Amino acid sequence: MSELIFVKLGGSVITDKTRAETARPDMIATLARQIASALAERAGLRLILGHGSGSFGHMVARRFRTREGVHGADAWRGFAEVATVAARLNRIVMDLLENAGLPAWSLQPSASAFCEGGVLKSIELAPLIQALEHGLVPVLYGDVALDGCQGGTILSTEQIFAYLAHRLCPDRVILVGTVDGVFDADPLSEPAARRIDEISAENWTSVRALLGGSHGTDVTGGMLAKAEEMVSLARQMPDLEIQLISGEPADALKMALLRSTDCLFGTTIRWSPRLPGDGM
Repeated sequence: MSELIFVKLGGSVITDKTRAETARPDMIATLARQIASALAERAGLRLILGHGSGSFGHMVARRFRTREGVHGADAWRGFAEVATVAARLNRIVMDLLENAGLPAWSLQPSASAFCEGGVLKSIELAPLIQALEHGLVPVLYGDVALDGCQGGTILSTEQIFAYLAHRLCPDRVILVGTVDGVFDADPLSEPAARRIDEISAENWTSVRALLGGSHGTDVTGGMLAKAEEMVSLARQMPDLEIQLISGEPADALKMALLRSTDCLFGTTIRWSPRLPGDGM
């Protein structure tokens, strides 16, 4: 059975977000091998990959306040610099995906994306559709975008995925970070924090009150903004399943892609409650 999955490799897992422009090549290579292995084992599995900018784009974007708008010569120079460093990380990721044997093809979001007031209004779909039809794995990433209201802005991978989901109808979205899902406190500073296994209409209000920012510099809002974006998407697409997992445990991403029965980790977002007898 064919299944389309969007997978984001978060900036927290592929970079050291506390140090400027510091990639984690060993982790990227590990995740790439897991993706390649899952594709080899599962006929019909189709993927669109995305990745965050981590300590590459976010630190520059914060310095120039790019997310708030782009006005004046210095701000436009900063806009271009954010795009450059984001593409630099994408090149590192693409080289490691190629080394793992993946037929990955990078698509630069800022080349076609257009926003209004920070909201993504359009991005070219034809290359993505053609890539999937020919067995390629399109790769997108957090980038800058022109904006009709504020000149320019930052475009997150979550925003891109939400836009594409309404048009390409994926079966699942998997977000990979360093933290194993959503917790009732920051697990990086509070070891006793408890994971929230599932977010739905029934508990979202209480979960939202627990969420804070991310570990390290993140101009797209940290865990709260990411969860809000994905909950909004789940509310609009009740059949969509969204998983937030850690990429640190061995084979975690592969198990999630293949729906392994050993994949008892992370947080799942489903707006509609699962019925008795439903699959995992």
